[in-house]
Amino acid sequence: MDIPPLAGKIAALSLSALPVSYALNHVSALSHPLWVALMSALILGLLFVAVYSLSHGEVSYDPLYADSYVVGFMEFYTKEGEPYLRTAHGVFICYWDGTVHYLLYLAMAGAICRRKRYRNFGLYWLGSFAMSILVFLTGNILGKYSSEIRPAFFLTIPYLLVPCWAGMKVFSQPRALTRCTANMVQEEQRKGLLQRPADLALVIYLILAGFFTLFRGLVVLDCPTDACFVYIYQYEPYLRDPVAYPKVQMLMYMFYVLPFCGLAAYALTFPGCSWLPDWALVFAGGIGQAQFSHMGASMHLRTPFTYRVPEDTWGCFFVCNLLYALGPHLLAYRCLQWPAFFHQPPPSDPLALHKKQH
Repeated sequence: MDIPPLAGKIAALSLSALPVSYALNHVSALSHPLWVALMSALILGLLFVAVYSLSHGEVSYDPLYADSYVVGFMEFYTKEGEPYLRTAHGVFICYWDGTVHYLLYLAMAGAICRRKRYRNFGLYWLGSFAMSILVFLTGNILGKYSSEIRPAFFLTIPYLLVPCWAGMKVFSQPRALTRCTANMVQEEQRKGLLQRPADLALVIYLILAGFFTLFRGLVVLDCPTDACFVYIYQYEPYLRDPVAYPKVQMLMYMFYVLPFCGLAAYALTFPGCSWLPDWALVFAGGIGQAQFSHMGASMHLRTPFTYRVPEDTWGCFFVCNLLYALGPHLLAYRCLQWPAFFHQPPPSDPLALHKKQH
């Protein structure tokens, strides 16, 4: 595989975060929160200049190229700038940013260099990034670290606009062409749900996932039923953690993922719902990021012992949450590999219809 020269330069630039972070960590003058915020803003500005000078053509062609290499460069101030990054949830957000998001950024940058589409990568990243930033910022404001918000926190607020702008940019790209002919679309859409066992299994999964989503939402809303009480104390005590991230996460699931489960089940039952492949990718990215952070934080040593998953229920917790994360990815894979069912029905041929009537 040929690697564009510019991609190598950008990868080298991104790796410079390691020595820069190490050096700044040993500068005692940066212990004041205001200096941390100012230094972060300076680094952000210098990074924009560096990326623009290295890749003027790519930035002009697609501004998302530059944004992909800015996120994640300001993680050196976890002590005085953003202390909530030292929580278990913050640690796993950084893990996800440094692996999955980083690989997605490189893939999208490579596609832009080659003037190719990156719609699928972009949709997955959009869901992942939006879920991460919404839960993290909301949890910072509502949780026990709300009293420790420093000036550097306000540097993350502009990133609330990034998913909106990037979403419009990604959705405006044309979809990849498929090899589905009109006959293939008609034949696939004539099949009922019982004739499509894979879709039937996904519909059953979506129904069960919807009930699980609603149940955990009621749990964090302090539902007084015995089932909710047993679950939050014996299976997922992390939902009681005062950092507020797990509570915000479950509410995000209830208000956004729960409706999506119902709409996706409908789209798998009735043909012609062309919106599902795109949104399946968005929700797969969001749920993948969320479940990675939630599962990891539930068992991490930085989570107080009383809020960690008990050892005797670890297996049940792991299986349920892993299936919850895996299902949306299977749905997205099904939509991308066999999209004929979701195409708009081809218009009927007036001439053929006239001949049939006579």
